[in-house]
Amino acid sequence: MATTAQDVRLIALSLPDSTEKPAWGMPTFRVGGKIFAALADDDASIGVKCPKEERAELIAAEPEKFFLRAGHDDNYAWIRVRLAAVQDEAELRSILTDSWRQAAPKRLAAAHPELTGGGG
Repeated sequence: MATTAQDVRLIALSLPDSTEKPAWGMPTFRVGGKIFAALADDDASIGVKCPKEERAELIAAEPEKFFLRAGHDDNYAWIRVRLAAVQDEAELRSILTDSWRQAAPKRLAAAHPELTGGGG
């Protein structure tokens, strides 16, 4: 069963101190004022934080799941994820939690050791 925009919303907002705020006509999810996830306007994909040095490996390993929006993501620590290719809710939670950890203030992340480490 494919994950949906509603799954993204429920998981993202379940993370500590997360909020939803529209930006660029799309729902974005933030922690400490920083965006950690954004739904695409067609609800078919999300953007999440990802270190630039890890993006090529992820895309090479799973090109049906991970991609960059040419000309837009090049200069940012960001990657796109096709929701239809996400295996299940647990994988989506892992992806969103990893992005949340990268954006969360250090003190907040440290206060939630259950969310640190190798993913959901």
